[in-house]
Amino acid sequence: MNILAFIVIGLVAGLIARALVPGTRPMGLIRCTLLGMAGSLVAGSFHSLLFGNGQFLVLRPSGLIASVIGAIVVFLLFGASRAQRV
Repeated sequence: MNILAFIVIGLVAGLIARALVPGTRPMGLIRCTLLGMAGSLVAGSFHSLLFGNGQFLVLRPSGLIASVIGAIVVFLLFGASRAQRV
């Protein structure tokens, strides 16, 4: 997969996840993109472990949905780790 496509998917997944997760998230566009990219990696890794078909980085609409779900998980984990520090 092209690195530019990965960044764009991370941005879109991060923005959608940020809109779906309740609460305020004071973060900029770069952090949102990085968390979306991390969510995409989490979803891709989980898919690869679950199905084992060797297609780790394949661009599909279902991959975007999984990236959003992975980004939501990363957002929730990120929020929980920040809540424990305060």
